[in-house]
Amino acid sequence: MGKIVKPKFGENITTIGTNIASLFFVWDTLRRYFPHQLKITIEQLLFKAIQRLPFFKKCSDKILGLFSPYAQIRFREIEEYRYNYAYKAIKTYLGAKVNSEVKSLKGNQVKESTPLDFKRDDDKIEEEFEGVKIWWELLKFADGKKMCRLTFHRSDWSVVTGSYLRYVVEEGKSIEARKKKVRLCMNNPSLNWKISMKNLWTSIEFEHPATFETMAMDPKKKDEILSDLLAFRDGKEYYNKIGKAWKRGYLLYGPPGTGKSTLIAAMANLLNYSIFDLELTSVENNWELKRLLIATASKSIIVIEDIDCSLDLTGERKGKDASNSEIKGEKKKDNAVTLSGLLNFIDGIWSACGQERILVFTTNHVGKLDEALIRRGRMDMHIELSYCTFNAFKILAKNYLNLDSHILFGKIESLLEETKITPADVAENLMVKDRESEVDGALKGLIRALEQMKLSQKAKADEQQKENISQI
Repeated sequence: MGKIVKPKFGENITTIGTNIASLFFVWDTLRRYFPHQLKITIEQLLFKAIQRLPFFKKCSDKILGLFSPYAQIRFREIEEYRYNYAYKAIKTYLGAKVNSEVKSLKGNQVKESTPLDFKRDDDKIEEEFEGVKIWWELLKFADGKKMCRLTFHRSDWSVVTGSYLRYVVEEGKSIEARKKKVRLCMNNPSLNWKISMKNLWTSIEFEHPATFETMAMDPKKKDEILSDLLAFRDGKEYYNKIGKAWKRGYLLYGPPGTGKSTLIAAMANLLNYSIFDLELTSVENNWELKRLLIATASKSIIVIEDIDCSLDLTGERKGKDASNSEIKGEKKKDNAVTLSGLLNFIDGIWSACGQERILVFTTNHVGKLDEALIRRGRMDMHIELSYCTFNAFKILAKNYLNLDSHILFGKIESLLEETKITPADVAENLMVKDRESEVDGALKGLIRALEQMKLSQKAKADEQQKENISQI
């Protein structure tokens, strides 16, 4: 019986190497006749087949890397628990590459009045940049994760990782800026949060028509606010020069109905910034507040409306009040949002985690707020929105009645000087169904409302005066 001679380990390596070399030689000959994307697909299948060989299970990546002429770069949507803005820019860039040669498109019309918007709907995209062939794949996995995968020849490494990717990201951001829609975002309760930072906020398209042109406000104050906003928007180099985070705070205060929310809408439409409406009462603690801040986008307006009603942020922790609460069975949370946490949110270290942000507080009672919360440097600009002036009325008359002047304007001007009425109340009186026949009626109705309000306010003032005298 003949003796079986086992081949030596070195001979095995030589044989396997020769076979692989022969296989790649044949493939290199045939690949000239295949389209580029098909060549990559076949090569990937070839490499996967080789990886199944027992010899390559442990060291397949290193060995196959010696044979593969291609390299890959992956851009995941979520990278290290944070949203990858490069992924967003790349996906926007690839989706916008629409021409007659594209076989699969998807159309969208967000409003009836807007034209159709077309985007590519294919998962594999091939393009050429400065003579370099590049292939993209848009991948979505079973667990919901998304990724853009770039494949290119190793010899083109410097071009792809240098000028090409820089061009793609910048072009994608430019397309996003041109097509950007202002959005209104609200924070979700922390019970709904998942690992993805995208679940902290819910958003809808913001469609408020307010502009600075239609704002019923004193023209001088309006110009001051407008100039400040534009200087902030164009101030990137200035903020870098002075070493300060690119953010600004605005405190809007005044009676209800004086236009605080409308001003915020006009700011968003002017700057094309999205609004993040932060509801403090749904935030459990300072840690959650920081997470919400990190998840806001740059070029945004973070709004806390009626901040005096949101939480106890006066800075004064009165023992008597706390005792009364305990007697009534009202226990204060041990781990709640605090004044210190909100101050860090405004201008602490974490507030510099994003750029080009505006923070807006609104209140009807500015005297209730702690001085540390609204000092200059935190709330850089204090804007009082008060009762309707004649200049503000003329803007409302133009908006609602298309009037620049009228014989009744003189009477209205004198009444406005003696009466406290909000722009919202004036607007309510100017709203008419038929502008042609009811203009005079609307103005006369406003005059009647002003006269009644004048009498009512005078009666209250006289009563208050009598009460003050009786207390002396």
